[in-house]
Amino acid sequence: MTQVTSLSGNRMLGYLPDYYETSRVMGSILQAQGAEVDQLRVSLEETLGQFFVSSATWGLDAWEAELGIASVQGKPDDQRRSVINAKLRGVGTVTVDLIKSVAEAYDRGAVEVTQQPASYQFTVRFVDTLGTPPNINDLKAAIEDIKPAHLNVVYSFRYLMLSDIETLTISQIESTMLDKIAWG
Repeated sequence: MTQVTSLSGNRMLGYLPDYYETSRVMGSILQAQGAEVDQLRVSLEETLGQFFVSSATWGLDAWEAELGIASVQGKPDDQRRSVINAKLRGVGTVTVDLIKSVAEAYDRGAVEVTQQPASYQFTVRFVDTLGTPPNINDLKAAIEDIKPAHLNVVYSFRYLMLSDIETLTISQIESTMLDKIAWG
């Protein structure tokens, strides 16, 4: 009998009478059909993954088109996902929690949003991130889209101070990017 290496082909063979186990013709048929079914299963699972922003790859274009986001070819998928997630989160009445949720979609870390009503502004402070997040311009555009027009937004970033460096080991210093340190 022809060796059936396909998972689906072996499963189909299990449904047939035992005398087919020695048939070369049936082995060839099950191998060919099983390989096709296996490929179909992989394609279906890949397509299903496109329905979720967190696992989408080639489907990110469709998500961006659906949400009216300009697609930038060459931008990393994780940054594209951040823009899409922020757009999905940024629906409804604008509150501190909504702005916080949108900002955390970009940064994937803790963000603090504080209001200063007397000066018509609010501050977005990045708590967990050292330096400027890599896609800060996308974040600024998303917050600009959802915030009330009369409010100003201030961004506050966290940097290592020179005094903090004294407490780090050599390997920690070597792994810290220079743009994460406040030199002043």
